[in-house]
Amino acid sequence: MNDVLPDLLAQDLILVFCGTAASEVSARAGAYYANSSNAFWSTLHAIGITSRNMDPREFRDLLVLKIGLTDLVKHVSGSDKILKPDDFQRKRLLDSINRYQPQIVAFTSKAAWRGWMSMSNRDDVSYGWQEETLDETRFFVLPSPSGAARGYWDIHPWRALADEYFRCLAAT
Repeated sequence: MNDVLPDLLAQDLILVFCGTAASEVSARAGAYYANSSNAFWSTLHAIGITSRNMDPREFRDLLVLKIGLTDLVKHVSGSDKILKPDDFQRKRLLDSINRYQPQIVAFTSKAAWRGWMSMSNRDDVSYGWQEETLDETRFFVLPSPSGAARGYWDIHPWRALADEYFRCLAAT
């Protein structure tokens, strides 16, 4: 099975963003968060992580900032509602976290976090830091930047994550 999008992972990452699955638009573009209605790239710029609003095709440039990208579902693209429980590759993500040991994994939606934790849609999830850790890796849940989730959008958790990212960056 081929991955829809390649992982962008390396040693010494501060932050890895983990989505649920690539959208159809992202799959066609071969780039993360490529749908023009997705606020991911504009949010990274708004919270100061990037100096400009990057084009999704430049996603590999995030490695310079010690930021990686992955998805919980790598072999299927589309909206969360089409995903089946066996599409979620929890062990693959676990193996990646163990191998690369990023300081923070930020899930870009509650759906991604629920998928990682094998939770149901009825399980309550709060934005922000989660109690769970994996060795030195901490977990953060963000409001989805997807245009389909615009009704739940809130930039404040993204700003809180950026504050911690900059604190960690200064410590390196």
